Amino acid sequence: MKAVQFTTYGNPERVLAVRGVEKPIPKNHEVLIKIRATAINDYDWSLVRGKPYLYRLLFGLFRPKVQIPGMELAGMVDAVGSDVTKFAVGEAVFGDISEYGFGTFAEYICIDENALIKKPENLGFEEATAVPHAFCLALQALRDHGKLKKGQKILINGGGGGVGNLAVQLAKLEGCEVTGVDSGEKLEQMKAIGYDFVVDYKKTNFTKKGETYDLILDCKTAQYPWSYLRALSTNGKYITIGGKPASLINLLVFGKILSLFSTKKLQIVSLKPNKDLDYFLELFSQKKIQIFIDGPYLLGDTPRLIQYFGEGKHQGKVVISLGHAE
Repeated sequence: MKAVQFTTYGNPERVLAVRGVEKPIPKNHEVLIKIRATAINDYDWSLVRGKPYLYRLLFGLFRPKVQIPGMELAGMVDAVGSDVTKFAVGEAVFGDISEYGFGTFAEYICIDENALIKKPENLGFEEATAVPHAFCLALQALRDHGKLKKGQKILINGGGGGVGNLAVQLAKLEGCEVTGVDSGEKLEQMKAIGYDFVVDYKKTNFTKKGETYDLILDCKTAQYPWSYLRALSTNGKYITIGGKPASLINLLVFGKILSLFSTKKLQIVSLKPNKDLDYFLELFSQKKIQIFIDGPYLLGDTPRLIQYFGEGKHQGKVVISLGHAE
């Protein structure tokens, strides 16, 4: 089978290549999936480069133990292990597999059956792979941590990416006023998706513009924790799902301390993969939420696309189609 593989850390366009590798065989509790579509995430950008260096403690100090990146998929069950009870051959599935492993930039993968859920017929493969990681981050940040309420004033930093595109829709379902922050070339599309206001981060620092928000969802944390307090209203909440490692460490260390002396709260989301995807399927079937993808692209484009993703040029979720026939 074909897979996108790397054996050393570095620039994705230099170290990644499409190679022929052995097709895996499922263990007792695993399913073999013929992958129809996959998507690019922050994990892939960090894993391939080996940065932040903390990743190397987990995935290989000098060389990567995980040689095929990728953590989201939509596909068909091609074979099942002897102990599998949730799925049968021929069923369509999707999910964020990061709790059990990586390797979705390939034609096939073996993964624990608990990493996946059934895909309904009304959800296409390319749409399905764009959902699990981004939707769960958006929902858990806004609802579980942020305690989203009707009519709130919300800001989403990194609002033009996969998480932002879903988060703004969740906020608008509650009648919230939503401001999105991203690069200038994304702003028109962001308005079309539903943002009430948009800000070009290259021209304006949202923490210094004098506006305050009840809830901030940050996909690109890059400032000191106390900067965000300026942009929060009384009892406001700042929730981050990712960003620069140094900024996240500062937030982890100082966030709780600052919160002791303020009614404003600073939190980091610890993702629970695939949690509440049934809620997404309910919204999707009721046509209350849309999926915006950048692509689909071909498997051979993956090295270039991971670099493209890392540079923040993508609009929506970057999706790769494996092109299998029905």
